[in-house]
Amino acid sequence: RDPTRGGVAASLNELAAAARLGIEIDEAAIPVAPPVAHACELLGLDPLQVANEGKLLAVAPAAAVDALLATMRGHEQGRAAVVIGRVTTEHAGRVVLRTAIGGSRVIPLPIGEQLPRIC
Repeated sequence: RDPTRGGVAASLNELAAAARLGIEIDEAAIPVAPPVAHACELLGLDPLQVANEGKLLAVAPAAAVDALLATMRGHEQGRAAVVIGRVTTEHAGRVVLRTAIGGSRVIPLPIGEQLPRIC
């Protein structure tokens, strides 16, 4: 899944709704480059809702994850591939973020027109 328009939040919410399953993501596992984190903080943006051009969200059975990661990391553009969460039967149709301090919060579908980037 391409998270360009609407970012990770939109893509995961669309996947959860279509599958009628929940998605739990781990805040500490989500790679956000320091310059992106700083820009989002200054502009009051959620890094999960900004365009992620050139990225891929993949969903795979748990038994296939290690092989998939090895394959992705074998490609120049996939070297930073990581697992950021899991699909669950809990909270169907929703995306839940597990925070670094042990809490959780629902990640909503972004509201309004999601532009791929500002040029």
